[in-house]
This record gives sequence, C-alpha cells and structure tokens, in this order.
Amino acid sequence: MAGVHNLTQVEAAERSRLLEVTGYDITLDLTDGHGNPGSDTFRSTTAITFKCAEPGADTFIEAAASKIHSATLNGEPVDISAWTAEKGLALTGLAAENTLVVDGDFGYSASGQGLQQSLDPVDQETYLYSQFETADAQRTYACFDQPDLKSVFTWRATVPAHWKVISNMPVESEEPAGPGAKKIHFAVSPRMSTYITAICAGPYHEVRDSHDGIDLGVFCRASMAQYLDADDLFLITKQGFDFFHEQFGVRYPLPKYDQLWVPDFNAGAMENFGCVTHAEAHYIFRSQVTDYEYEQRANTILHELAHMWFGDLVTMRWWNDLWLNESFAEWASHWCNTEATRFSDAWSTFLSIRKAWGYRQDQLSSTHPVYCEMPDLEAVEVNFDGITYAKGASVIKQLVAYVGLDPFLTGLRAYFAKHAWGNATFDDLLTELETASGRELRKFAAQWLETAQVNTLRPVVEIDADGDYGSVVVQQEAPAGYPTLRTHRIGIGLYDLDGDRLVRRELIEADVAGERTEITALAGVKAPDLLLVNDEDLTYAKLRLDERSLGTLVGHIAGFDSALPRALCWAAAWDMLRDAEMAARDYVALVVAGLPAETDINLTTATLRQAGMALTSFADPAWNPTGWKMLADLAQAQLAAAEPGSGWQLTWARAFITAARTPEEAAVLRGWFSGDSRPEGLVVDTELRWSLLQGLAALGAASPEEIEQELAGDRTASGEREAAIAHALVPTAENKARVWAELTGPQTLPNWKNRSLLQGFQSTRQVALTAPFAEKFFEVVGDVWARSDSEPAQEFATLAYPAYQISEETVALTSAWLERDGQPASLRRLVAEGRDGIERALKARAKDRGE
Repeated sequence: MAGVHNLTQVEAAERSRLLEVTGYDITLDLTDGHGNPGSDTFRSTTAITFKCAEPGADTFIEAAASKIHSATLNGEPVDISAWTAEKGLALTGLAAENTLVVDGDFGYSASGQGLQQSLDPVDQETYLYSQFETADAQRTYACFDQPDLKSVFTWRATVPAHWKVISNMPVESEEPAGPGAKKIHFAVSPRMSTYITAICAGPYHEVRDSHDGIDLGVFCRASMAQYLDADDLFLITKQGFDFFHEQFGVRYPLPKYDQLWVPDFNAGAMENFGCVTHAEAHYIFRSQVTDYEYEQRANTILHELAHMWFGDLVTMRWWNDLWLNESFAEWASHWCNTEATRFSDAWSTFLSIRKAWGYRQDQLSSTHPVYCEMPDLEAVEVNFDGITYAKGASVIKQLVAYVGLDPFLTGLRAYFAKHAWGNATFDDLLTELETASGRELRKFAAQWLETAQVNTLRPVVEIDADGDYGSVVVQQEAPAGYPTLRTHRIGIGLYDLDGDRLVRRELIEADVAGERTEITALAGVKAPDLLLVNDEDLTYAKLRLDERSLGTLVGHIAGFDSALPRALCWAAAWDMLRDAEMAARDYVALVVAGLPAETDINLTTATLRQAGMALTSFADPAWNPTGWKMLADLAQAQLAAAEPGSGWQLTWARAFITAARTPEEAAVLRGWFSGDSRPEGLVVDTELRWSLLQGLAALGAASPEEIEQELAGDRTASGEREAAIAHALVPTAENKARVWAELTGPQTLPNWKNRSLLQGFQSTRQVALTAPFAEKFFEVVGDVWARSDSEPAQEFATLAYPAYQISEETVALTSAWLERDGQPASLRRLVAEGRDGIERALKARAKDRGE
C-alpha cells in the first residue's frame, strides 16, 4: 500500500482500547494563495481532541502527507523526525485529555484515492472530491483512520470564490478570504467514521429539491450539466427514502442528502454520510442508453442510500465485517428496486449480473468465507469482491426467507435503535434477529458465513409408466476441497407447456439438507415438462435440470411468463458451460435459439455478454469463428426486427459491434460510422460512435489519425478516455509495445488513462498480437504493484494478466511466478485467480472439442 500506513487489526484493537476521539477540526486551503486552485499539494491543519484510558501511554496517528510542518500535543512540540507517510506520527506520553494539532502539506491525488483532483478539458476548470474508503482519509488530514474510532467533525475550506464546497453537513457560514477566495465553515457533524467523511469542491453544477423534510441536492461538473437528468435521480432517491423509512423504522438522521456525479471515479459510488459520490462515467448518460443502464443506476443510488443506515449510522467495528456493510446494501437495494421503483424485475437482474459475479468469485482458488478475518488493510483492499457483495447479499436473502420478512425487520429495527452512532458486529445483528424470530441462527450463520465455495443442487427423478413421479430427490454436491453441505430453503416449480408458454402449475417450498433430500410432496404427482429447483431464487447454489426438463428448456427457454425463472435457467446453462458439462457451441446455439423471444432487456444484455465470454474463453479456437458469426448474424437479424430508435435496437447494435470479426462485418461497422448505411432509426450518437471506432480500430480498420479526428470533435473527459482505449486497440506490434511502455514505465499515469490503456491493450480480436507480453507481465507486475496506489495496482494485476493466452504455457508461467518468495499476499491472490481462469477455460475447451 504505497503512501499510507497498512494498519493491522492488532494495532487498531489496541488503539481503540486506549482512545476515545472527541472531535476533529479540519482546515484546508485548496487555493494557490492567490484565489486560484492549488496545483500539487494543499495545506491541511487538523486539531484532534481525544481521551486516553491509560495516561502516559503511547500511540500513533496516520498522516499520509507530502510534508509535515509541525505537530503539537497538549501545547508541546511533537518530534516529527521519524514520521513517514507509511509509518505515521508517533505520539508519546499521552494525557487523560489530549489536543493534537498537525499542520502539513498533503498531495492531490490522480489515482482516485484521497483528495482527487481532475481537470475538465472542456473549460479547464478543476474539480476535487474525496474518496477515503478503506483508509485514505489520512491522505487529506491527520486522523486515527479506523472505523471504530468515530468522532464529530468540523470542516473549514478556503477555495476560489466561484467554487462550491460540499461536505457531510450543511454550510454554516461563508466569508471572504483574500483576493478571489472565500472560506467555507461547515456545521459540526454527528459521530461518524473517518472513511465516510467527505469534502468536495469545484464549480459544480447544482440542482436542489426536498422531500419529507430532507434537503436534497445533485451535482455534476458544469460541462455535464446538460446531461444531468435530475428529475429521475431525485425520483429514485425519494422512492428509496420512503421505502427505507417505512421498512427500517428509523429516519435518515442528517438534515441534507447530497449526491455528486464525479469524474475519474474508481468504483461505482461511495456512501459518504450525506455526501454520496457516484461515477460520472457510469451514470451520467451523454447518449442514448437502455433500461439496463437506468436500472443499474437506480440500484447504485439505492445501494448507497441503504448504507446511510447500514454502514454509516451503525458501522462495523473492523473490516472483517465489511461483508455485512456491502451485503446488506446489495440486498436492500435490489429489494427496494423491486418493491418501490419501476424496476420490478430487479431480482432477476441480481441473479444474472451480481450473483453470477459471486458464483465466479466463490469458485476461484482465492475463495473465502463471507466472514473472514482481515489481518490488515492490504487484505481488505482485495476483498471488495463478489463474495463480499453478491454471495453475502444472497445469504441475507436466504436468511430473510428462513426467518420471515417481518421478524427480520423487527430485529433490524432493534439493531439500529441499540447501536445508532456506534459500531457493531454481525453477532450483534444475529442476537437481535434471534430475539425477534425465536429461531436459533448460529448454525445457519456458521454454515453460510464461515465456510467457502458453492453447492450444486441436482434433481434426480423417477417417472413411472403413467407419467407420474415415482420419486424426486434433490442431490446436493460440494467440491472435494470444500465438503460443506448446507441447509437450503428452496422453491421447486412445476412448469407445463401450453403451446410455447411454460406455465407454472405449482410451487412448493422445501428445506434441503445433506446429500439427498427426498421431496415427498411430489411422489405420485404428474411430472411437469420442466422441474425448476430453486424457483424464486431463494438460495445461493448452482442448479441443474433433469434430462426431461433440459430437453424442454432447449426449445422453450423464453416461454416463462416471468423473468426470474428464465434467468435461473440461463444461469444453469452458464454454470454447466463453465463446469465443462455443456459444450460452448451448444451454449451459443441455445443463445441464438432463445434470445430472439426474450423480453427482459437486462437478461438479454447479461446473456449476450456471457455468450461473448463463452467464445473468448470456453470455445475450441478452431470453432470460434463460427460462433462469432452465429452471434453476429443473430444481432443483425434482431436489429432489423427491433423498433427503430428503441433500447432493443441499441442493445442488438452493441451486440453486433462486439461480435464483428470479418472484413464484411467491419464494412457494416464502417457504414454505420460514416452514415452511408445505417439501420432505420439507429441513433449513432457520441458514445456509439466511439464504440464503432473502437471496434474498427481493433480490426485494423481505423487509423490513429482518424481517432484523433474523432477526439477533436469530442474534447471532453469522456472523449479523452474513449480515444485512449481506441489508440491502445490499434493492432500493430509497435503500438502494443508503446502502450506497454506507458503502463509499466516510471511515470505515474492518471487513473483514467491507466484504466483506458489497460482496457484497450488486450482484445479478444488480438490474442496472437499480445502473446509476447505474457512473459513480460510476470517480469514487471511486482514492481508496478510496489510503486502504485492500491486501485491502479489491482487494475494492472487483473487487466494486464494474459487472460486470453489460454494455454498450458500460461499456467506454467503463472505457477513459476507464484513459486517465488517475497510476493505480497494480495498480489499473489490476484495472479492465482488469473491462473484459475486459464485452467477452467482449458477444461471447457476440451469439452467443446468433444474430448
């Protein structure tokens, strides 16, 4: 973790035992002293008051500054000679009541961690926003940077006079601060953790509203104001507030709720208390998008809003309960989306997008229990994964089914009431849920939270001569290395064909435990055309279909009236493909046969992505061109049939761009781009033009000069990002060498450029071209990791890994690197995950070849 202290759990526990932090007063000067924005560093002076349980004891405080000018403890100078950003500042001889003042220069960030500084190429204005999770508050002010040392915060900031400043609390006063500058003073906050404090500043465009006594604001860069659809953002936010207020029984506790859509953001969003930041690149739409993007945006808004209760009002004690923060918000956002917004099929999207992420993560060599010990912050950084989010949310969904929604909410309300403004653990929540439900939940928790990997549920059926079930058994399987057989509350759906429709005749619920569970309620029942185990998607498990049901599915996967059973069947097929139980060519054939009748745009988008992954990783390379041609033909046929100008037309246009491989298909892309030949109604706006140009560049059908010409017409932050991807895609050995040199050279790239170059460097269309860099990756990854902030370090380790070089040679290269001593554990984990993907792909390709 370059530039910050890698706090250990042992250090945090000792410091928490000693200290009670009673207040922070933070003063920032974000100008150059003449009323203009500062450049490389900013002045940060922090006064911290705290109590010590053992007067005379020693401790330390984090201060990831460029330079510390001075520090005083209770009026006496602190020795700063041994201070470093990585070690922090030692504090000795503490009194019972202490006042510490630390004055230093802190660096603006270009990595998205700390106080990010971004220059808008449209108007040359500077924008700042903070990003402090996991422990990057120390990059902006001296602090005890751990979640259980909560305190109250007072922020003051000197900024250029035309700027706005947004923090957790409302502005209390504003005064001139010399020529061209002003000083903003914020109201004192309630108790909160350092990682959810926030300061954002710049000439942001602002729209305000109010709802139920809460002052609401949405912000974006001035150059993006025309694209800020504030009405929709406010609508989702208000629907979320109404729903969560009713369900949680505790009002949102702050006077205002601001949301900012900011540039160069690493994640989707961040739950800063009352000052949420969202990724502008994902959620401010400059061009036409589909309901898939609108639903994803709504889900993110609701996810962060749920955190105001779970994470902000009540906060984990240490990062081993990170899963609880994220799992709860993940579950609550989909629940709210389904019940309170127009996105009533959000649970099917959860299954096809988020849960698929969890299943994939849980089958890697790095799999871990949902709850696991976090020895230090570096371990936490790589644990924002599919297990922490999606599997955890699935376990909460299962828990709700297990205890019932009303007892669950009763326990949740008691938990909020008891632990408001404090810190808590999962054990605290479990205690309240047991009291409310009257059920013993420790065994459930141990099964689901303290063990790793995923079970498979496979129906074993016997059908007699009359077409009735003789017996139905749900067989539960577990991987050899992770033999846990769990208790599953599942739905079992019986579906009959009515023409082309699959109509559910009956739904029964059952508890599955152990290796074999006989479903006695189905004995003697007429066998349906399709038996769906885990109907309603109550549990977290891979599912299979019996032979009769699978035969029905192949011809009628779009026949279900509801999106959720269709999503379950698509998920079953995807899992069979990944587990080498279904050939990639058979999966692609199912996609081509089933997707034309699919009516859920989210499910279609997810399935098309998986079809692309099937061809990239799991198909025999010799058959691969046939598969891409099948997808391209499907896309063109659906494009022709789609309503002109619709989201469906755009979905299929994107699918064709992804699938295009041949000169003839490149010519189609060129016709769309130039306007010489376009499908009726297809809106080729800014973002689609970039997609087309990137597709052409990857095929060698667009020059660097043409990319620069396109950029000249879109000289925005988004345009620069898209142009960087397009340039990296140009398929020459010289260009790939240039991009690699930029990625691995000594100069630190801004996070947006680092990510764009990585996205364009490797392409499914250019596997042979980047093959020589497989060996180079292992030569440099350790050095890149050591000198980079955690986010760009992780991106390099995952996106530069030779994932498309699917061969035993890549496995051997990876294994040899992993056998070396001295590699950081977090980096080893990410590289080993890369090898897992190669090994799985090799098995699937063998299946596709019929071996």
